[in-house]
Amino acid sequence: MRYLELVCPAGTPAALRAAVEAGADTVYCGFRDCTNARNYPGLNFDASELAEGVRYAHERGCKVLVAINTFPPAGKQRPWHHALEQAAAAGADAVILADLGVLDYATRHHSQLRRHLSVQASAANAPSIAFYRDCFDVRRVVLPRVLSVTEVAALVEETGLETEVFAFGSVGPMSEGRCFLSSYMTGLSPTSEGACAPASHVAYIDRDGEILSRLGTTTLNAFARGEPAAYPTPCKGRYVTLGRASYLFEEPVGLNAIAILPALKAAGVTALKIEGRQRSRAYVAQVVATFRQALDALARGEQPPTATLGGETEGGRETFGAYQKGWR
Repeated sequence: MRYLELVCPAGTPAALRAAVEAGADTVYCGFRDCTNARNYPGLNFDASELAEGVRYAHERGCKVLVAINTFPPAGKQRPWHHALEQAAAAGADAVILADLGVLDYATRHHSQLRRHLSVQASAANAPSIAFYRDCFDVRRVVLPRVLSVTEVAALVEETGLETEVFAFGSVGPMSEGRCFLSSYMTGLSPTSEGACAPASHVAYIDRDGEILSRLGTTTLNAFARGEPAAYPTPCKGRYVTLGRASYLFEEPVGLNAIAILPALKAAGVTALKIEGRQRSRAYVAQVVATFRQALDALARGEQPPTATLGGETEGGRETFGAYQKGWR
């Protein structure tokens, strides 16, 4: 048995193969439509690509999870039901769900398909997790990035569910499934259409030696040439308050929990999630391989090799996020 299950992003068929080859235990992906929370041009899978991806992964001992984790508008749930049918037909090992109606449909019509609770459901306490466990036979919960290691351990003990936590990638505004800032600026909802800061609404403007980043008609940031710049999502904007420009919600910094993997293991965590379905195949290969080496070393009782992933984090900076709540 491996030290911790390594769950890795597959935004494209090529990224899926790269993740498997780099040592993923499990990959997660989504369909090329509004049913998943990374609905961007050039990403995701159609039904035949998913079936081929499942075959490729299974032949190499790797599992495939399908994210169907956005929220249908009232009366328009058919795409989500169809996605469940396609995931089941492709032989997916589990689906990652957030919406109550989609969970209910999956429980009644695809009871054999293992169900995981998406981070989009924002279930961060024992009663809410127990609700999904008891009502929809959810087998695993993906926890929001708001919990310390001690709090994660308490939830594992109280709920008895498999627990998946984020180990690398975006920190996020800590409001998964509840953020509507992008929809105010673009008219496209991250929660029902899966598109936070869609590329079609992003613009970079050169103005007098600095670069402005815009989402829709809103300027989110201004950078000097050569200054590290994050993709213009509202939570990473630099806003002027009390006469001073600052990152009010989230600075351009990336989560990297590789140094605290033993603590997460001791907390009872089942799986580690690497974020980044919108990132390149090279990113996937490097990050997955680095975590694979670290986890294998720890499983042997050794110290993991020294490695840096600073070049793959936003702004070239790393944080433990809420796992070690330094603001307390």
